[in-house]
Amino acid sequence: MTQQGLKLLLFICSICFAVQSFAANLFSAENQKEGISVVVIDPGHGGRDLGASFGNAVEKNIVLDIALKLGTTIKENYPDVKVVYTRTTDVFIPLYKRAEIANKNEADLFISIHVNAVGARSVQGTETFVLGLHRNDDNLEVAKKENAVILLEDDYNTTYEGFDPNLPESYIMFETMQEEFQGQSVMLASSIQNEFRDYAKRLDRSVKMAGFLVLRETTMPSVLIEAGFISHNGERQYLTSEAGRTRLAYAIFRAFREYKSDIEQRSSFHLVTENESQPEIDISENSSSVPSELPLAQAGNKAPRQKTDEVFYSVQIMALTKKLETTPANFKGEQNIFLLEGQNLNRYFSGRFKSIEEAGVEQRRISSKYPNAFVVAFKNNKLISLKKVTGH
Repeated sequence: MTQQGLKLLLFICSICFAVQSFAANLFSAENQKEGISVVVIDPGHGGRDLGASFGNAVEKNIVLDIALKLGTTIKENYPDVKVVYTRTTDVFIPLYKRAEIANKNEADLFISIHVNAVGARSVQGTETFVLGLHRNDDNLEVAKKENAVILLEDDYNTTYEGFDPNLPESYIMFETMQEEFQGQSVMLASSIQNEFRDYAKRLDRSVKMAGFLVLRETTMPSVLIEAGFISHNGERQYLTSEAGRTRLAYAIFRAFREYKSDIEQRSSFHLVTENESQPEIDISENSSSVPSELPLAQAGNKAPRQKTDEVFYSVQIMALTKKLETTPANFKGEQNIFLLEGQNLNRYFSGRFKSIEEAGVEQRRISSKYPNAFVVAFKNNKLISLKKVTGH
């Protein structure tokens, strides 16, 4: 090998080593992000921007109170979570500044709170929006009203690059936007709507997408809540009552609590790579819940030992440092979960299959609940590398 070729080889090896070291550091337990540590709460409108109004009911005042109640509840229950408000008084904050506050604070979550009003006084209910291209005229009208606040800002045409909230063609930009956080935003939005319906007993108008500028500028999972219609007599009374605003704030908190728990459970997963040096772990001795013939036995039941050299496949859905009971309640309704206990890591698997193709079907099915799920192999009750079975 020439000297030039040797230098090239050494350079490539150094790059591989650096990448390997970075990956190991990135996925180590000590360096994993712990979840939700900063939340920014955005009471819509404020100051000269009244928002929706109907009689004595004014959006900017209603949403500020809900936001402050929500933030107080979060801080009382999670002292380690930093709560940041875009405003705590009746002041005007431009849309881009609201997003800027969230971005500068490196927020893990952005929650913008609003109420609505329409001409038809029979319309009522709550709806939670995530960023996206509107699919109907109603969603467009909501986005137009919330984006219209930029018309109160100085030089809005330059700030928002010529965006006109009243022109439908301006919203084409949302068609090609990145949807990096859309999945998590939808997860939170769905939980909020569930709590509004089940806890606050509000009419559920569902999770929707629309082109909100305040959400477009944020760099974290974000939702915009419309907590009701002040144009509806019953909802206006509810929204202007202390009890109603308190219940709405607590409904949002309950959704935040569920979202936080789910995200932090995911963030405690460990990346388990498969390679030839992976230790063979005997599930018949180390697992408190081992797989049996399908359908799986319930947690805690011992299964007959597999025949020597018998191979079966499963799907690893997660690996946690903590131990969970393998009940459907702990695994999003999944019933065929078994646990493989380790010294520092507990691995959880779904199902037992005779072929890798069947396991692949299961992996695709369960990936909607556990996106990081992957197929694994067992031989003689021992977890082994797939390479030993497939040869590649």
